[in-house]
Amino acid sequence: MSRVEIQDGYFGQFGGSFVPPELQEVLDYLTAQFEQYKDDPEFNAEYRYYLKEYVGRENPLTFAQNLTKKLGGAKIYLKREDLNHTGAHKINNVIGQILMAKRMGAKRVIAETGAGQHGVATATACAMFDMDCTIYMGAEDIRRQALNVFRMELLGAKVVSVAKGQGRLKDAVDEAFADLVENYKHTFYLLGSAVGPHPFPTIVKHFQAIISEESKRQILEKEGRLPDAVIACAGGGSNAIGAFAHYIDEPGVRLIGVEPDQAAALTKGVPAVLHGFKCLVLLDENGNPQPTFSIAAGLDYPGIGPEHSYLKESGRAEYYTITNEEVLEAFQVLSKTEGIIPALESSHAVAYALKLAPTLTSDQILIVNLSGRGDKDVEQVYSMLKK
Repeated sequence: MSRVEIQDGYFGQFGGSFVPPELQEVLDYLTAQFEQYKDDPEFNAEYRYYLKEYVGRENPLTFAQNLTKKLGGAKIYLKREDLNHTGAHKINNVIGQILMAKRMGAKRVIAETGAGQHGVATATACAMFDMDCTIYMGAEDIRRQALNVFRMELLGAKVVSVAKGQGRLKDAVDEAFADLVENYKHTFYLLGSAVGPHPFPTIVKHFQAIISEESKRQILEKEGRLPDAVIACAGGGSNAIGAFAHYIDEPGVRLIGVEPDQAAALTKGVPAVLHGFKCLVLLDENGNPQPTFSIAAGLDYPGIGPEHSYLKESGRAEYYTITNEEVLEAFQVLSKTEGIIPALESSHAVAYALKLAPTLTSDQILIVNLSGRGDKDVEQVYSMLKK
């Protein structure tokens, strides 16, 4: 794991906890519980059990032979988070947090969701562990991801439409935090992104680090060395921080995050406080969070996780933007060359790999984190391409 210094939940100047005193008490308790369980052998044994028997880990590191041949240049490997139960990386963190919630005696779980994958994963775990589940989702995202809304409701969750603001991920997070402030005595907030006040970013990274734990071992087995670069999409930052975690202390491995060009907090953001923590944020002329847009609902957020903000500022990681047109192209290219339909979020990482790989030599290696599968996006992409 990374040796990035965390002091009181800070990564350099980013992170921290800027919340009301009553909520800070809840977060302090959550921090203490996390510190207890993360090193507890019984907890970790149960977590690993469910990762294997329920999530289906470990998932493959697939050599994209056809894509590599098509592009020329670097070898491309795909870390197959799309093969997890529920279809994305989100379940890794959900299983860890739901096991914490169970031990803490929670009966009610709340969550936010953008693309719906975290909501589906949370609803899935709540069904399995018999917990009451409420999911906050922006009205615009509900429209874009109707299939995932039905999945959540089928699994027994209550999906609350958030119409205020842009009706997107930021607004869903606002409502989830408002719910937590009001109901913190009996409610566990299962946050899905590597954002929010301490200890949420650290908790999410801890449970998502399984991605790079596996990929590091797998690439050493396959190639006998580490990759030249790891590429992941970045919205809130959970899949990317998981994909990067075990490489942060490997200076020879480039860490590359890929953002939508209309929600590029790492590329164009400035330090500010958002949702109770300090990070790079897109602000308008009045100092308020700027409206964002991405065809990938899971990346439609005006901020980014505090550790990503730190990795950008320190120069350890690189972050680039991709246009919607490039995303749609990558969505189709991977589908046609490898028979793998990627999520629109993951297609951002694929799109950058399409650019980077041909500039490298055939003895260089890229790992692309395929954070989720594209079933949820097929109807949306069909409509966009039809237009």
